[in-house]
Amino acid sequence: MRRRELVLLLGGVMMTAPAVRAQQKAMPVIGILGSGAPRAFAPAVAAFLQGLGETGYVEGQNVTIEYRWAEGRYDRLPSLAADLVTRKVDVIAAIGGTPPALAAKDATATIPIVFGVGDAIELGLITSLARPGGNLTGVSVLGDELTPKRFELLSELAPQAKVIALLVNPKNAFAEQIRQNGQEAARAKGIQLQILQASAEGEIDAAFASLVELQAGALLVGGDPLFDTRLEQLVALASSHAVPAMYPAREFVTAGGLISYGASRTSGWHQEGIYAGKILKGARPAGLPVQQPTTFELVVNLKTAKALGLTIPPSILARADEVIE
Repeated sequence: MRRRELVLLLGGVMMTAPAVRAQQKAMPVIGILGSGAPRAFAPAVAAFLQGLGETGYVEGQNVTIEYRWAEGRYDRLPSLAADLVTRKVDVIAAIGGTPPALAAKDATATIPIVFGVGDAIELGLITSLARPGGNLTGVSVLGDELTPKRFELLSELAPQAKVIALLVNPKNAFAEQIRQNGQEAARAKGIQLQILQASAEGEIDAAFASLVELQAGALLVGGDPLFDTRLEQLVALASSHAVPAMYPAREFVTAGGLISYGASRTSGWHQEGIYAGKILKGARPAGLPVQQPTTFELVVNLKTAKALGLTIPPSILARADEVIE
């Protein structure tokens, strides 16, 4: 090979190498910051990826996703969020309620964040649903506000219950609001309410163990990412203690729980994926209105009701969006 041709070839290689590196670096990165465990939140990730796919992004093909899971330990979220910021991800998707959303907000004021929480304005995540402002947007789901409705349905399902227990995670940002809503609903029905607390796996077992002593005839499970992570444990304990339990989401009922009432979480996770994709395409979070659910699901498991010796009232069956037999 002539010297001149060799020089041109080497020059071409040197010019191509940076271009290749730039092309490799151009693949956007989404950081998923989850409050729970990967297995429990697999449906969330699937719905998120489906929404993301509708905007043209497929994991491993034209977008990379970094996963960070707190496994129910909220104290780990700040460091996990900081790690994603250091990684310089293009978008952070906070999955699993309020804790990851707040951790992401504290970690960065510049990287776009999509969330799925309760009252996003009350939490201080945004200033307006229509115009979020800043670097956050997502889905604001009615959750804790549904406690009275869930209590009403549970008391209708278990009319013999003079005492109903309410399970909350004291570390939840809305724990006090959940308690207050539950107490107001109980007073309206003339039913005694007992508060059970659990902020770790072992404390859930202890909470259920106290049901007999409290003579609780039914259990209302408050919404919390820890309980989502431990949903199989909760369902199994409710079964072993033969206690009718109301849950905040359909995922508990499909796992064998008795009844649930709440917004479709799948729709929320799906919307987060769509927003993440739109942001990667250039949309600003401040200009993406925070979405709110318009429909709520009442799901009943007849097989579980039969095992508990319960007859589901026709009034509940008539309103049910899905009946699992």
